[in-house]
Amino acid sequence: MNIDKELLNKIAHLARLEFDENTAEEMMSDMSKIITWVEKLNEVDTEGVEPLTTMSHEVNALREDEPKPHLSHDKALKNAPKKDSDYFRVPKVLE
Repeated sequence: MNIDKELLNKIAHLARLEFDENTAEEMMSDMSKIITWVEKLNEVDTEGVEPLTTMSHEVNALREDEPKPHLSHDKALKNAPKKDSDYFRVPKVLE
């Protein structure tokens, strides 16, 4: 499949890409190479091959959720850069 100027502009619009006319030819060439490579994957016999969800054979080592003593209010505020009696002080993020 070859990428022409019209298809390139449509892909650029959908992907919100911006490029100048000088790089359009290079983009069309690169996209054509990528699509050719992907089309070669269709030639591979995948009959009987299970899909992978991960490339690692490791299994998550999960631990039991055990209640532990919580951090006291005073200890939590001890190293706060700014505090106001019982609360952390943070800068405004509203515009």
